[in-house]
Amino acid sequence: MPGLITVPVALGDRGYDVVVGPGARHRLAAVLPPGAARAAIVSQSGLPVKLDPGVAHEVFEIGHGETAKSLRSVEALCSAFADWGLTRRDVVVAVGGGVVTDTAGFAAAVYHRGVALVNVPTSLLGQVDAAIGGKTGVNLPEGKNLVGAFWQPAAVLCDTDLLATLPEAEYRSGCGEVAKYHFLGAGDDLETLPLDERVAACVRLKASVVGADEREGGLRAVLNYGHTLAHALETAGGYGLRHGEAVAVGLAFSARLAQRLGRIDAARVARHDAVVAAYDLPSRLPAGSDPDLLLELMARDKKATDGLTFVLDSWNGVQVVAGVAPEDVRAVLAGMAT
Repeated sequence: MPGLITVPVALGDRGYDVVVGPGARHRLAAVLPPGAARAAIVSQSGLPVKLDPGVAHEVFEIGHGETAKSLRSVEALCSAFADWGLTRRDVVVAVGGGVVTDTAGFAAAVYHRGVALVNVPTSLLGQVDAAIGGKTGVNLPEGKNLVGAFWQPAAVLCDTDLLATLPEAEYRSGCGEVAKYHFLGAGDDLETLPLDERVAACVRLKASVVGADEREGGLRAVLNYGHTLAHALETAGGYGLRHGEAVAVGLAFSARLAQRLGRIDAARVARHDAVVAAYDLPSRLPAGSDPDLLLELMARDKKATDGLTFVLDSWNGVQVVAGVAPEDVRAVLAGMAT
């Protein structure tokens, strides 16, 4: 299909292509794994997306919002797959935002110990981040994304036409992930690029990181820039704050923490604030945020194997920093209170 951008995710025999651009979803039948006779399409009510995978298919819906990212949803999907007769040679097609691709991806990873997966992300957040790289998972009451699996898709179709259907607040939330890529090397001119090229630039950077560190043994953790506080804010607030909004606050926090630790200067902090503001995203803590609760939640982060651990900017780029003193974190949180 002319005008589409193809970005390979280089993982040897498990590598795949991310196809970006207008109408990319219509490539679905062409990217299904050979031999798949059925496609279980996992989506949500109200999504204006109709797909023809070219094989027998049925739609399975999950709920909306982060509360739908649960073990209960995974169990319900797996039971429905079994009732329908989905086999190991078939395919799960996840159509939706990050909630759908994370949940359906985890269900695909554990059903029959692994069924092929194709992601068709319909949100900006999903297209630049959540649907790519093979991290699937669901939430627990104790925190976000605490249960999951690495399960790479067979293909990802990022149809930028679908972004025109997003509510403004949802699109803006996706910009929180785009803002993150400004500081990971995707370029300061991201916001000036045409939409398909902007998405492809983010995908290209993520693909390079995933190709170098698929299972987050080191480098891949930089993709969580801004996310340690973001996940804590989401959990503490009952997911009232959208993910991209929480990431934006997390970016502003991470910059201030890095400055306090002598890793960057005030000009770099100002650059973070300017990028976040350009996307009309928040950079202050929500009113009523509890620093003690946020500290407790951040200590449960998957990276926290040696005390409080954050991804922080430096003169040499973004890096993982372990053993951060709680009093430094408290001081920065206090300075960001509304």
